[in-house]
Amino acid sequence: MKNIFILLFVVFGYSIYAQQTHFNTKKGFVIEGFDVVSYFESTPQKGSDKYVSSYKGAKFKFYSQKNLNTFNNNPEMYIPQYGGYCAYAVAVKGEKVSIDPETFEIRDGKLYLFYNSWGINTLNSWLDESPNSLKIKADNNWKHLD
Repeated sequence: MKNIFILLFVVFGYSIYAQQTHFNTKKGFVIEGFDVVSYFESTPQKGSDKYVSSYKGAKFKFYSQKNLNTFNNNPEMYIPQYGGYCAYAVAVKGEKVSIDPETFEIRDGKLYLFYNSWGINTLNSWLDESPNSLKIKADNNWKHLD
């Protein structure tokens, strides 16, 4: 009986760890603490320490109780694609690359984030190079990234 509990702990514990590694949690929160719901309202807002939620082992901040409640009612609708890593880098390089939280696109009801620094804006590249084909590549690459 003891071995079953150990096995369940190992499997459950690994499951939690695996889920956490798939989110970009720079600064301890997904999207560096920006409110994921606010992206769907057109203007990304920084979240507050007063409004925090956890989902699949990752922490999310929100700028209002309303957005926190909205997220908690349907988190899958709001979580960023590719764990909040740069969609373009996942597609083209098969790599997890940090993002600029204010460089994003909502496409087909999904949130995509992009790297934008030092004169390189991967959102522009994404838009120039056919987002639909890049999305297919990113979806395939994401399945193989840890």
